Amino acid sequence: MLIFAVRLIVEQNGKMLFLRQTKKNGGRFSLIGGNVEEKEFAREALTREALEEAGIHVEPADLRLIHVLHRHKLKKKETLLVLYFRAMRFHGEPESLEPKKFQDVQWLPSDHLPAEVSKATQHVLMGIQRGEIYSEFPARKKVLAFWEQFGEHWSGFSDF
Repeated sequence: MLIFAVRLIVEQNGKMLFLRQTKKNGGRFSLIGGNVEEKEFAREALTREALEEAGIHVEPADLRLIHVLHRHKLKKKETLLVLYFRAMRFHGEPESLEPKKFQDVQWLPSDHLPAEVSKATQHVLMGIQRGEIYSEFPARKKVLAFWEQFGEHWSGFSDF
């Protein structure tokens, strides 16, 4: 199944805005974002998610696409295409508005992110630092090895 998702990067004074998941949801730090709904454009979805999750207002015109991630969530057998946007500006004081999912919001130093930031998010942020507009996660070898366990029921891209 292919899922189309968006994530928001908000930076201020050398720090990035993250949502801290509840322990029940893994306790990790995540970026604001979610899936794009049927009749939405990506920027509209991200504007909606920013307001729903963190109570901040961003204008679609103030969002700049800075990275595209093609991701495989192997345990869930999902494929995601995730667009990462940088907010050029925002309004409001960030707070967690979905307490069942996120315990709070935190500004983390961009150059020293904690281990609780997911490997996929760290991968994307390092790619952005290198000026990459597109990346894949996890590595192709890992994806192939996962799908090959299903044998002839899967005919993938191993011939490339």
